[in-house]
This record gives sequence, structure tokens and C-alpha cells, in this order.
Amino acid sequence: MFIDHAAINVKAGEGGDGCHSFSKGKFQRWKRPDGGDGGKGGDVIIIADNNVQTLVDFYYRKHFKAESGSNASSNHKKGSDGKDCIIRVSIGTLVKDKHEDITYCDLNKSGRSIVIVKGGEGGKGNSRHRDATPGKDGEEKDIVLELKLVADVGIIGYPNVGKSSLISRVSNAKPKVASYSFTTKTPTLGVARLGRERSLVICDIPGLIEGAHSGRGLGDEFLRHVERTKVLIHMVDMAAVEGRSPARDLESINNELGLYNPSLLKRPQILAANKMDLPQASENLKDFKKKIRKKIYPISCATGEGIKELLEATYRKL
Repeated sequence: MFIDHAAINVKAGEGGDGCHSFSKGKFQRWKRPDGGDGGKGGDVIIIADNNVQTLVDFYYRKHFKAESGSNASSNHKKGSDGKDCIIRVSIGTLVKDKHEDITYCDLNKSGRSIVIVKGGEGGKGNSRHRDATPGKDGEEKDIVLELKLVADVGIIGYPNVGKSSLISRVSNAKPKVASYSFTTKTPTLGVARLGRERSLVICDIPGLIEGAHSGRGLGDEFLRHVERTKVLIHMVDMAAVEGRSPARDLESINNELGLYNPSLLKRPQILAANKMDLPQASENLKDFKKKIRKKIYPISCATGEGIKELLEATYRKL
């Protein structure tokens, strides 16, 4: 199960209470205060971990609490500090407030972390000749974890244009491939290798349609993954199997990118004309070239035609 959005509650530990006690030594006339300090409550820390791929764990578990500090005791003994609660998330996770428009941190690198709530301070003992105090409460927040996959290349386009077929041919990723729209319902990551020392991390973005920027077809859920990519492979169905115009498809998807985030229109694009193994594709490509004054890479995910050239061009663009 691929989960890229989760709302959870995090609570830090309470501080332990300070101790109120007195002791009298063998040769002491008066009792002396000797209460120790309470231990500090544990923090809740969120860390980006390369081994975590989705936020599925937070689909089942919604509450995370750090350990509270121990109470102090006499003879100046301090209470032990509470253990921190460590939450491991995927690289590329945004940590946001659930109730306010606040982004606390962008965990876009492995090992990057944030103390999202701090544990309460331990109470003070009476050994300072003051009354002992109770420990303080730990902080508590409702937060949202939002994953944006980190990839070199994002494959975009209408449903059923061959995006999943491309990533399955160039990498070990095995997304579901079928001849109907919206086969892919979640983003898929794969690594394409160009020789021993060159590779590309590619993300197959589920099919976009008109209105995607406003959430139609879950488009806004998919478009946020495009924001992490450096280069886009824009794939069009040159055989027009679905009866749409390739040029119109290209214009429509770019329009959705701009409406969702205008900066995405500045992202370098590689234009891939897929399904060139079908007879009608060659004629459509001629008309397409007249309308689109850009470099076009004719490919066929079915036969492998042109894919090597497409990957080389993408690597150079990176």
C-alpha cells in the first residue's frame, strides 16, 4: 500500500516531579532539605530515513508519545530523563501543522531531523531551600506528514500513454500495466542504469487529466510529486489510441502544471512520442512536428525503439 499523506498526534513526555524531603546527619542539629530534581520528559523527533518508502505505518498508528521523566528522590537523587520517541519517515516528507498553515520542516535529505515537540522540564527539588515543584507538561501537536517523492526524472502525461510501460522497461520497477486508463493509481519509483556509473531515479506519475490542479482525478495528490523532480519526460500517445489530439494533450497537461505551480513550467522537459510501432503514429508525428517546434524523441515502449536515445538525452539535460 502506497500512502503519501497522514495526520498524526505527537506528545512529548512530562517532566518528573521534584522531591520534597529532609535528612539529618549524625552530627547535624537541624534537618537539611535534600530533595533531587525530576527528570526531563522525552522529545518527539522525526527523522528522514532512506529505508522508509511510504507513510503506510501512519495509516494504522496515529498517536506517538515520548517517555515521561522519572520523579526525583531524597539524598539529592535526580530522576532519570524520559526516552525520546523517534519517528522515521520517507525522504521528501513535509511536516506541517494540522490546524494552521505552518510548515515546520522539509525532510528532503537522509538523516535530516526535527524535534517536533519538546519534553517538559523536570521539577526542582527542595535542596535549594525552596519548595519542590512538579514537572512541566510536554508539548503536544496535531501534525500532517506529506510525502513528495524525490526523483531525478518525472514521467508525466495523460492516462494510458505508456508511462508505466516505460519505467518497467528501463528499470526493475514493476507497476501494473494494462490497456485502460488510470491503471496506475500511485507513483512508482525506479532506477534506470546507463552503463556502470550512470543512473537515473525515475518517478512514474499517475495519469493527469484536465482539472488535475484542482483535484480532479486526484491530480493535486499526484502533482506534488512532480515538484521534487529535476527533469520531466512528457509522454504523448502519438497513435492517438484514445481519440485525442497529441498536440492538445501536450498543451492541456502543461496548462495543468502551470495552474498547480507556475514554476513547474520552467522545469526542463523531454518530449517523448510513444506508440510509434502503431501504423497511424507516423502520420500523426508529421502533423505534430508542424505544430510543436521542439525536439521530439519518437519511441515505442512495446519494441524498445528510441528508448536509449531518450534516456541519454534526459541524462544530458540533468
